[in-house]
Amino acid sequence: MSNKINEEKVKEIWSYFKKTQPVYLATSDKSNPRVRPVTLIYFKHKFWVATGSEDAKMAQIKSNSNFEFCYSITDGKDMGYIRGSGKIDTVTEIKTKKELLENIEFIQYFWKDPADQGYTLLKLNI
Repeated sequence: MSNKINEEKVKEIWSYFKKTQPVYLATSDKSNPRVRPVTLIYFKHKFWVATGSEDAKMAQIKSNSNFEFCYSITDGKDMGYIRGSGKIDTVTEIKTKKELLENIEFIQYFWKDPADQGYTLLKLNI
């Protein structure tokens, strides 16, 4: 019975994720935590963040790929949050960067070409 409950909880958690949502992403700057809002992309059952290659978070991720995010949720009357943590991979494969650029509209506001040196795609491995 507990497996059924766990499966139901997992299904409920995944149901909160849309194609894009604002989350607070925490990284580490040496021994100091850094938190900022980002757009979390949920695409093909994976989590992604598109960001500028020169953003401060990139230097932090290069020196320490650990992360945590917090996603605030509400159903109109109750509030809560979902947290996820793990390691970040920087995606260099143009095919993957192109697929997300073509399918996630907000990325197109910042970059037009998947090979743009300013476009970095991060995969969040939870």
